[in-house]
Amino acid sequence: MSGVLGVLVTVFWGVLVLSLLVFAHEGGHYLAARACRVRATEFFLGLPCRLKLSRKSSKVGTEFGVTPLLLGGYTRICGMEGTEDPLLAPALDLVMRRGRVRAQEVADELGVDLDRAYELLVTLSDWAAIRPFYDPALGESPSQSTYPAAFETVRRDAALLTEYDRGHDFAAEGTTEAGLPRETALSPEAFLDHERSRTYLGVGFLRRCAMLLAGPLVNVLLAFVIVTCALMVRGVDYVSNVNVLGSVTEGSLAERSGLEAGDVLTSVDGSEVSTWTEIVEALKGPLSEGRDFEITYERDGAAHEVVIDLPDGEPTELLGVNATVATYHPTLPEATSVTFDYVGQVAGAVAQLLQPQHTMEVLDQSSSVVGIAVMTSEAASSGAYDLAVIVAAISMSLGFMNLLPIPPFDGGKILIELVQLVIRRPLPQRAVVAVSYVGMAFILFVFVVVLRNDVVRFVFG
Repeated sequence: MSGVLGVLVTVFWGVLVLSLLVFAHEGGHYLAARACRVRATEFFLGLPCRLKLSRKSSKVGTEFGVTPLLLGGYTRICGMEGTEDPLLAPALDLVMRRGRVRAQEVADELGVDLDRAYELLVTLSDWAAIRPFYDPALGESPSQSTYPAAFETVRRDAALLTEYDRGHDFAAEGTTEAGLPRETALSPEAFLDHERSRTYLGVGFLRRCAMLLAGPLVNVLLAFVIVTCALMVRGVDYVSNVNVLGSVTEGSLAERSGLEAGDVLTSVDGSEVSTWTEIVEALKGPLSEGRDFEITYERDGAAHEVVIDLPDGEPTELLGVNATVATYHPTLPEATSVTFDYVGQVAGAVAQLLQPQHTMEVLDQSSSVVGIAVMTSEAASSGAYDLAVIVAAISMSLGFMNLLPIPPFDGGKILIELVQLVIRRPLPQRAVVAVSYVGMAFILFVFVVVLRNDVVRFVFG
């Protein structure tokens, strides 16, 4: 039973830490999208699931909530999925004119097959320009895994703003409810541009990169704050160069001779000592030669002396006395400087993954989800400081890993954006898919290697 409980505790800490860090990562994407005036329809703790507990914000339209699959988090930013199609404008115009339309009607009206009609409507739904209509009379519900037969308009104010757009005012005259026809006074192409401008696809290169960078940067910033605060609160232990015993090892020669923590050593083997460095130097001779020697010390203001009797006159390396350890609490600038050095070390280690001569070396020192769960559980049992340090390390690694120029990491998406900026046109979808497959193969390779490392380390080690 204790073994099962231990596994459950390990899983709990691993899932909790990873979920919260991924949630923070997605929070960065979400906040950046809102700052760039891009629509975001969902922001959840946990992976997508039909079972969920959520609440929709009346101010920003986003549905916030939690799902049972607590293995991360996600946000839905409009315009990151779907397809570009010359028929998007007439499809959107058709929905706006009728208020509610079946996918089959769109197919008939535009002269396309049903699959393409659904692609158009789903893309527009992803933009939050329209929404699916689930008809109870047909047995449809939002919890179903497929799209419904019909789609409808969304609620818009007099300025054509939706609930996801900043500055909307549904109390003003001219607001139309969802499912009702709406005149736009714009051409179909102009209204499509109006809607696209509020999606990831419709904003400029810099804002798209800002949204992609925000997730990893939140992880790095969170780790930076945790490490800096931990250093300032917990402090840094250092050996104080004084002649006071910090501790005496249980069962050691020192303990058997009556030495105790707090004793002030004044001489060792006839040599006066006033620092820990002098104590270490004075002990080297008699310990290495295996001969008995005398120590004088003070305890509670009284002088004492003791003869250290080495068993059988054999040399030994340790007497069993330990230095006094003091704690220094760095100032904010000092702690920040140390943290910057730490950030550089983590960034350098992650960057070495892309250098073939160092890839395996880095992977051999890395951990998978299994290793992360074990280390997090052990850190949690050790105390708040150790837990904070391991959480910071995971968060920083997560942030820098996502900056690698490998799809589907955020860095890979930024790389695609840069290529498209240079060639001044979107990359063919086939090329994007091919590059993504290569990236996924690399990620799978990394996962297998680090998982093997963890199995060897924690199961057979």
